[in-house]
Amino acid sequence: MKIHIRKERPPAWAERREQTRHAWLLPFVALEWLWEWIAFALSNWTFLEVLDYLETFSVLIAVIFYFSESGDRVKQRHYQAWQVVNTSQGKGGSGGRIEALQELNADRVALVGVDVSGAFLQGVNLKKAKLLRANFSSADVRDGKFSEADFTYADLRSANFRSGNLEQVSFQGANLDGSDLTGASLAHADLTGANLSDADLTNADLRDVAWEQIANVKNANISGVRNAPRGFVEWALKQGAQQQVAETKPQTHGKP
Repeated sequence: MKIHIRKERPPAWAERREQTRHAWLLPFVALEWLWEWIAFALSNWTFLEVLDYLETFSVLIAVIFYFSESGDRVKQRHYQAWQVVNTSQGKGGSGGRIEALQELNADRVALVGVDVSGAFLQGVNLKKAKLLRANFSSADVRDGKFSEADFTYADLRSANFRSGNLEQVSFQGANLDGSDLTGASLAHADLTGANLSDADLTNADLRDVAWEQIANVKNANISGVRNAPRGFVEWALKQGAQQQVAETKPQTHGKP
């Protein structure tokens, strides 16, 4: 709020003129004296003081309305984010879905049943996201951050999770048929009831995964898996998993 200070009454013109030693300064002194009287008159005008109070009051009202409508603004933002996600279903590319999904998840909105099949979502950050029964089939989520996310009963067929952070993720009952988990970190992930048939686990980190009740690992590639729990590799091979080492072309040397 502005501090309203009442100015003192300026001296009479005769007194001011007597104080002016040089005649050539009189026009400037007269102009300054005139503005002093105008400032004096305005500073003592109660109406202006009332206007100051009204200005402060209007700011207060604006602040109250801003906070009272914050809930509606959040709902509107969520509605727009869902529009971006839903209108892009079945389409390739990102289509703004990375930002929309991250915004919804940051506000702790459950993403249960979200359909981003075939989408390009490389590097998406959905830590602790609730993705139960979500459809990520054929989606490209390389380098994605999904630590502590819940993919229970999700459709993840042929999804590309290369080099992703899947630590402490729940894949209970999820369908990972043909998914690419090359180099991904699945430390402490729960694979109970998960279908990993034809999945590529090359160089994946399996430290402390819950694997004893995996539903299917037939034809899954477990070559180079890191930190595999004791007994996992032997069990997986018996269940039809494979250790396919990438073939390297033999080097040929030209004649000197």
